[in-house]
Amino acid sequence: MRITCPLCGARDRREFYYSGAAVALDRPAPEAGAEVWDDYLHNRDNPAGVTRDMWYHELGCGSWVVVTRNTVSHEVIGTALARDEKGRGA
Repeated sequence: MRITCPLCGARDRREFYYSGAAVALDRPAPEAGAEVWDDYLHNRDNPAGVTRDMWYHELGCGSWVVVTRNTVSHEVIGTALARDEKGRGA
């Protein structure tokens, strides 16, 4: 899979570190029970289809990139710098 870094251009995905979904997580209250914290820390959705994910260009420019991709076909639909996506769900 190739990811187009908005600053560096198309690169092999091995230059990037995958960090997870580009969504804000609702952190539980400190006094929430162990089951709530376990769910928050260990369980994430794993949808088939289009997702928006955070990738860190570790072996490149060091930017955080939001990658919109299809998890079924592995098609990368688009990329944007995370700083430019602030307020858009990233």
